[in-house]
Amino acid sequence: IMSTTQPKKRRRFVGKKKFTTKKSVDERGIKKVSARKRREIPDEIKNNPDLLADMEVLPSNYNFEIFKSIWRIQEANSKRVALQMPEGLLIYACIIADIFEKYCKVECVIMGDVTYGACCIDDFTARSLGCDFLIHYGHSCLVPVHQTDVRTLYVFVDIQIDIEHFIETVKLNFPDPSTRLALVGTIQFASSLHRAKLDLQKIYSHLAVPQCKPLSPGEILGCTSPKLCNNYDVIVYLADGRFHLESIMIANPGILAYRYDPYSKIFSREEYKFEEMMRIRKSCIDIATNAECVGIVLGTLGRQGSLSILDNIKKNIVASGKTYVVVLLSEIFPTKLNLFSDIDAWVQIACPRLSIDWATGFDKPLLSPYEAEIAYGNLEWNNEDYPMDYYSETGGKWSVKGSAVNK
Repeated sequence: IMSTTQPKKRRRFVGKKKFTTKKSVDERGIKKVSARKRREIPDEIKNNPDLLADMEVLPSNYNFEIFKSIWRIQEANSKRVALQMPEGLLIYACIIADIFEKYCKVECVIMGDVTYGACCIDDFTARSLGCDFLIHYGHSCLVPVHQTDVRTLYVFVDIQIDIEHFIETVKLNFPDPSTRLALVGTIQFASSLHRAKLDLQKIYSHLAVPQCKPLSPGEILGCTSPKLCNNYDVIVYLADGRFHLESIMIANPGILAYRYDPYSKIFSREEYKFEEMMRIRKSCIDIATNAECVGIVLGTLGRQGSLSILDNIKKNIVASGKTYVVVLLSEIFPTKLNLFSDIDAWVQIACPRLSIDWATGFDKPLLSPYEAEIAYGNLEWNNEDYPMDYYSETGGKWSVKGSAVNK
């Protein structure tokens, strides 16, 4: 006997609907705006003939995201805007400030203190100056915008280059398609890296733009680079200068490294004296291990200092039977540290590369948090490896992320 009752249609998505009142402002009192609305730059900004004429003063291959910045400033109803940029971009600061003051009716404050990297974002000073908006140029967003003390916009300043010349240069120098290539660079050339990858991967079967999160794919910092585990034959670095390149060379001493300077268009083989660096660092660690009083420098330049790293280092020093003194410094110089005659060794929580690059300039050992973990913690020295993971999401307990997890 068959039932004449029709089976009920089963609902695919079942759940209790919860009615909640969404907050219109965040914990800082800043009005929230939907992501979709933020993406839509009004035509009256993009097509403003006067604005377009004023922007012609800026270099055409530098993307300062003027339209987006004006829109965000107007949207936030800001009154005073802080502009922070590295020294290489300060030449354009007054022009950009004039544009914002003209089209946003705001007062602009140019922050002239040294800005080495994204770790130097100075939202604290911007707030103390009465600014309600901060635009940080030239670096990626290590400090998320929801954590800054004032509304913040990061402008990477993407720089357009002769991408065809870069691609042809790589092809000319590495004719073997089986060559395993890793393409990296600074954030200004991240988009160029990805455009080059689209063409080069048609030739090279093993080509990648590696990522060390939270950084963008291909982006490296002077203190944070991916560990490639010798899965590649060559590292190709797209950017000028060596500071960032040396980071990935330290993390991967067994892989050949080349640099393409997009300004001079010179392609060069780069070398790093890894063994000498390791010998010097091991010597400093050994001397610091025997110190009775350790000075801990907490960097105050922007957001360089990490309280979680500080807590871990203090615990390790106390556990090893030593005393410590905490000193706050925005910049670290040998003459300044020499004034503390009672300190036997130093640990600096500012930039790991300061210890690596300038060790011979200090009269007493100046350790990085990683090295302090060896000197005063329970980490063993590895003569073949020096991690560059200071801001990595998977960094060790000496890193910014790792110290917070292991706290």
